[in-house]
Amino acid sequence: MADRHLSPAEAARRVGVSVKALRVYETHGLVKPLRSAADWRIYGPDEIARLHQVIALKRLGLSLAQIGRLLGGRGDALDQVLDLQERVLAREGQRVAKALEIVRSARRKLASGSTLSIDDLTKLTKETTMTNKATPDEMKAIFDPLSEKHFTAEENARLRQRSFDQAEASRNWESLIDEAKALMAKGDPYSPAARDLARRWQDQVKLFTQGDAEVNRKVMGMWQEAMANPATAPKLPLNPEIFAFVQKAGEKVEK
Repeated sequence: MADRHLSPAEAARRVGVSVKALRVYETHGLVKPLRSAADWRIYGPDEIARLHQVIALKRLGLSLAQIGRLLGGRGDALDQVLDLQERVLAREGQRVAKALEIVRSARRKLASGSTLSIDDLTKLTKETTMTNKATPDEMKAIFDPLSEKHFTAEENARLRQRSFDQAEASRNWESLIDEAKALMAKGDPYSPAARDLARRWQDQVKLFTQGDAEVNRKVMGMWQEAMANPATAPKLPLNPEIFAFVQKAGEKVEK
């Protein structure tokens, strides 16, 4: 199959992750991009297939270390990952009927000896990878009552008036959290990379708190309560271990 290659930015956009996430996966040895004649990273069908496997398993709840052990550097795991997705999707019933058909179609194509194109693979990644992560509406349902508990009505009104790009903030947080998980696996919260992460994490927090220590304290109280609730904790993108790691790294960040 003749298929064009994608730049990191285009590959990230097509499969629905950040460029930073691609670097994290590469650092963990999960995906190895090709190099162009000019020595730029590029992603062809095999690399997009590998990305599909990594993202699918990650959104099924596996850590990057677990994914590494499962895939074991093999390039022939796509059908096994699709099989795992198929079983998970089947349990979801009618809600994922469309996604299930996409996966089955891909497996039929593989069984016939055909190769999945970049379009096939990016469609698989976007339409079929499952996650327990809360939707924006579910996050709102979790945090609206906590906001009313921790902040006064006047404080909430002032917070709602603060303008920033929520979609961009969400993308930035997803990238920071992925990076934090990767650095946690290395175990050193005082490494230069961890300190740099903590600095950018603090900058992202300040977009909402605007440096107000009392707002920051109350926001932390909301997150701690949400993480301590067994009904909401599994839906959250953060956990106490991530918070503790970033806080330790933050101790070494110059004020």
